[in-house]
Amino acid sequence: MILYEYPFNERVRTYLRLEHLFNRLSDLMSRADPMDHHFAIQSIFEIMDVASRADMKSDVLKDIDRHRIQLNSYRGNPAISEKVLDEVIGQLDNSFSQLNAMAGKTGQPLTENDWLMAIRSRIGIPGGTCEFDLPAYFHWQHQAPQRRQADLQRWVQTLVPLAEAIALLMKMMRDSGSPHKVVAPGGQFQQNLPQGRTYQLLRLAIDPRLELIPEISGNRLMLSVRLLRLGDDERLHPAGEDAAFELTLCT
Repeated sequence: MILYEYPFNERVRTYLRLEHLFNRLSDLMSRADPMDHHFAIQSIFEIMDVASRADMKSDVLKDIDRHRIQLNSYRGNPAISEKVLDEVIGQLDNSFSQLNAMAGKTGQPLTENDWLMAIRSRIGIPGGTCEFDLPAYFHWQHQAPQRRQADLQRWVQTLVPLAEAIALLMKMMRDSGSPHKVVAPGGQFQQNLPQGRTYQLLRLAIDPRLELIPEISGNRLMLSVRLLRLGDDERLHPAGEDAAFELTLCT
């Protein structure tokens, strides 16, 4: 199944972007090729750009605190395991403490590294990191993979509290929904959302053998899915056929 996710608000949109960048960074850091490490550094800069909003850290801390309050309200419920509840609340407490202990914006200590900032000033220019532009960076790319990986690990440490907080929040959000199968008649699906509930994320899983691409739109009142297919002209066209997929709404 191919899984598509659609955020219902800008805050979750930012979380998804950061999660994507953190996953990409982790994958690139585990490799040994200098080109992979070049794009790992680029990913670090992109994370810093996305997370540079003044209220980013505050939003994440508020979400963690909201989950802590909600989970603590379940204490004494016979249907809830106190051991599991304590474990999850402990994870939230630890994540809150680590993120709250960070001074300033995410990645701020990296802005004091002149070597990295020289790369950042050139990396957005097409071909701007050639050896004649940044000879010190070119030299670094010829170091042993273990040396480059150690440097990347050191630089990434300042981003780890945010990465772990985002991962925890997104896991809890995804776990809040239950998938159900729906059918889109003629490739079109619409659903009114229940009043009194606020959904944060839509997850759509579809069989890749159908070769259908979902175009998703939604707000707090309604969601809409239009199924498209890539034509021989390399353009997307309405599928116009009945098709089934799994839909999950997460709070």
